[in-house]
Amino acid sequence: MRGRVLSCALGTIVAAVLLSSSFTVARAQDAAKVLKAMTDYVASQKVISATYDSDIEVITNDLQKIQFASSGQLLLSRPDKARVSRLGGYVDAELVFDGKTLSVLGKNLNAYAQTDATGSIDQLVAKLRNEFGLPIPGADLLLSSSYDEMMKDVLDSKHIGRGVIDGHECEHLAFRNNDVDWQIWIQLGDRPIPRQYVITSKAVTGAPQYTLRIKEWKTDVQVPADAFAFKPPADAKKVDISALSGIDEVPPGVAPGEKK
Repeated sequence: MRGRVLSCALGTIVAAVLLSSSFTVARAQDAAKVLKAMTDYVASQKVISATYDSDIEVITNDLQKIQFASSGQLLLSRPDKARVSRLGGYVDAELVFDGKTLSVLGKNLNAYAQTDATGSIDQLVAKLRNEFGLPIPGADLLLSSSYDEMMKDVLDSKHIGRGVIDGHECEHLAFRNNDVDWQIWIQLGDRPIPRQYVITSKAVTGAPQYTLRIKEWKTDVQVPADAFAFKPPADAKKVDISALSGIDEVPPGVAPGEKK
């Protein structure tokens, strides 16, 4: 009798482990499927007009967590045109890309810079990251190869469940790699719009986060002929792009190692 009870108990434990493993695999597959549907949808949109809010956290030298908020607008026309603005307490900037030239206007500095950037939006993002050291994490959502880029080095993925962002019911997904944890909330229905994207830096003490919330989202807008023509203010000074460090969301002297 004791042997039969032990056998039944072991059988129950093994079954529970197998069921748990199967459930974990299913949740991972479901998360990847939902993410793929979103990235395919976004990549298929020829024109995207959106507004957004973003928050970035910084851990100071004395381990205090400080958050900086900004808002902005995006107008994108595939494959090679974009206009992005960002306004916050320490930044008022606009980026314009017409497929050949990248123009950046620091409105708070009354200065602008331009550089050659012939190519697609994907190539522009790579240039900003590789040549100018700008991470622009929100750009991951707009790339034509968004799914591959976001799933690169992912070690774990979960379909957490449902959530509501600004009144929109969303699928809530969570992913992990060695350096960051990231979450995304994707609107339910035939328009799987990314509504919120949160990246947590595990390699930094205090685990600061970057949060992007997509507000208005339109794909049926008529784009004016001059939408991507750059027209700086008449009194704005043209400078080298390296001189536009003052358009960062985070003011000088806050991040570790910086001087005020």
